[in-house]
Amino acid sequence: MYHRVKPHPLKVLLNQIIGRIAVAGLWLMRLFDRKSMADSMGRLISTIGPWLPVHRVGRANLQAAYPERSAAEIEGILGGVWDGLGRVAAEFAHLDRIKIDDPEQPGAADVTYDRTALAELELVRNGAKPTIFFAAHIGNWEIPALIPPLAGLECYVLYRPPNIGPINDAILGLRTSCMATLVATELDAPLRLGNALKKGAHVGMLVDQHLTSGVDVMFFGRKCKANPLVAQLARRFECPIRGIRAVRRHDRNTFVADVTAPLEFPRDPDGKINVQATMQAVTSIIEGWVREFPEQWLWLHRRWR
Repeated sequence: MYHRVKPHPLKVLLNQIIGRIAVAGLWLMRLFDRKSMADSMGRLISTIGPWLPVHRVGRANLQAAYPERSAAEIEGILGGVWDGLGRVAAEFAHLDRIKIDDPEQPGAADVTYDRTALAELELVRNGAKPTIFFAAHIGNWEIPALIPPLAGLECYVLYRPPNIGPINDAILGLRTSCMATLVATELDAPLRLGNALKKGAHVGMLVDQHLTSGVDVMFFGRKCKANPLVAQLARRFECPIRGIRAVRRHDRNTFVADVTAPLEFPRDPDGKINVQATMQAVTSIIEGWVREFPEQWLWLHRRWR
């Protein structure tokens, strides 16, 4: 029999203090214009970031992915990464205020689609089976979860809750007011997502980070581990898989949303969807996104281990 170890009282107190400060900062940012706050946070984090140890992780990742690039080019990409991270933090405080393009109600929007993306969303809406969406830490990775509900799609999104209670509560409050139904990354998450697909709802998740128990895939010519859940769900329910992203325009404060066509599934000899090969197809699409906008992907994560 296992017993949960209680955290040290000092750690509990420290987490409460950090949580209260973070929540206060979140609500303080809501008092200011989103774009001006994003500009300010982008500059601030761009100044602080290069001094942090994780900057070396980003540099090593980029040097391995782009051995032909100069040191100045690598640092330039990392500057964009830090700027984007600061902007995401500011934009998160305004998540429920970000305006998504609505063809039926034209007007100024923070996020727009091209015709192809709109056509794909229409196919999802009218499809016989629900879609499994995958996303990556590129552009603003919170925005893809805003899109399905506004397109009239019932959707369940997998998310990782912060360890600090007050921060999780504040983030959950903001997300639930404007996003799809949230499913925490707990032991029953695959079951809950499977039940959502059974009833015809769509599901979505980020898939570009390391998972120790994942399947082997190649990313920028290097082997890494990928979470196979999207492929496992597709194999079980024979559902289409589509990618979804929101990348920044040149002004850094508005976005273009994109939805891919459904994947062509590689299959086993018995006709079943091949999980590893499908995750390689997903990873290859993400690599294409990153190559298109290298300064917008989160290189600070230890993707290769």
